[in-house]
Amino acid sequence: MVPDELDVLERHPKTSEPGELMRPHNMTCFGCGPESPHGLHLEMYAGEGFSVDAKMPVQQWMEGGPGVIHGGILSSAFDDVMGMTPRLIGPAAVTAHLQVDFLQPIPVGKTLHLHAEILGKQRRKIYVEGVAHLGDPERPVARANGLFVQIDVRAHFADHVENSAKAAEYLGGKPQL
Repeated sequence: MVPDELDVLERHPKTSEPGELMRPHNMTCFGCGPESPHGLHLEMYAGEGFSVDAKMPVQQWMEGGPGVIHGGILSSAFDDVMGMTPRLIGPAAVTAHLQVDFLQPIPVGKTLHLHAEILGKQRRKIYVEGVAHLGDPERPVARANGLFVQIDVRAHFADHVENSAKAAEYLGGKPQL
């Protein structure tokens, strides 16, 4: 639930322009990393205002029930697209809560369109909603709501940085831990 008292949102001056491809969270991110060997490889585009858009071909390896996407894959896609929206306003943020409503089965072989938009911000908390459709925005197949919390990247990942082959790139150079 989005609180009543919200901060004024301003687009970060260094963020992607509307229609521009956004850089991945990191090169091996499961959702958007081009070097992730088993990832979704989402390409996300900055939208108008405080929104992000992506398209995802629903491939055979994503199958859960017969002929339809696995709910965990859909949840991962929402998490990544919704998690990209904080970049539009400033510091990095991580998922604190994600709720997905599965409205109808999503067939393998279709292209899923994902849209995420910031609803508001209160201090470090960013409230985001997402919607997915198969080409007609008026006929959503899934919806999501999430809470993302802005972090200090170096401090947040300090205990785990040695587990990542690409941590230095993600943290902007060799981390000094």
